[in-house]
Amino acid sequence: NDAVFEADKNELLRLTKYFNFAKQVSAVVVGSEAVYRKEQTAEQLAAKIRNVKQALANVGLASIPVTTSETWPTYYQTLIKEVDFVNMHGFPFWEGVSIDKANDKMFQHIYDLQAAAKGKKVVVGETGWPSAGDHYGAAQTGMHNAQSYLQQFVCRAARENIEYYYFNSFDQNWASTNNASNVEGNWGIVKNDYVTPKFAEPIYSCK
Repeated sequence: NDAVFEADKNELLRLTKYFNFAKQVSAVVVGSEAVYRKEQTAEQLAAKIRNVKQALANVGLASIPVTTSETWPTYYQTLIKEVDFVNMHGFPFWEGVSIDKANDKMFQHIYDLQAAAKGKKVVVGETGWPSAGDHYGAAQTGMHNAQSYLQQFVCRAARENIEYYYFNSFDQNWASTNNASNVEGNWGIVKNDYVTPKFAEPIYSCK
């Protein structure tokens, strides 16, 4: 909501007094899936992106890119127009896609957004596959499928020069089950002790 946004923006500006943002901050992300969750309209979120850009410019930090994180179907042109780069979330698992078709589905979403972005960089802010929990349609959880998705995605992204942030670093036994799913704690590449790798080495190989 607006009060939370203002509090976060004020904290961001406070931190600019103590840290070298120009060297230490690669981008500022305004909101995560707010349009997808219907917490904001695209127009409301676009206004907040402009607000943050102006606030950064006012303290001499106009060079820092500003974006928002949204799912691929809710990254509307209203948002694309305002962001410095597109930061998309995509989870073929939640589309009920089988593992053998999952990466093709994910990359098609990337290509579609690249076309819509008309030259702006498209970054994958979140993607992954759960190693345990309930299946979702043709999308089946499991260690083999989780590592298979990781292997295929990472290597294809490297070949196609797609920047990404993989979801997730760690399993999270505290993760929400508000969507009535028991998969949310099982997206990590490290177990929930924050030490033990989930997969045998090498986790992936692009040779």
